[in-house]
Amino acid sequence: GRCPMKHKGVEYTVARSTTPGVWKYEFRIGDQVRAGKTRTGINLLAIRRVQLQINRALNEVARKAMQ
Repeated sequence: GRCPMKHKGVEYTVARSTTPGVWKYEFRIGDQVRAGKTRTGINLLAIRRVQLQINRALNEVARKAMQ
């Protein structure tokens, strides 16, 4: 099921999809929602991959703010 988690102040969810080994994720930064899928058999790896996506998105927002 979906259990909201937080990483660097960003709330996100990771949920097992109907396809074995595929996880769906979603997070919001500001008014932009980002969603996707990652393929792994290990839930902790799926969570880590979403955290990396959040890090990239936060870095992108910070870069745009500096311009």
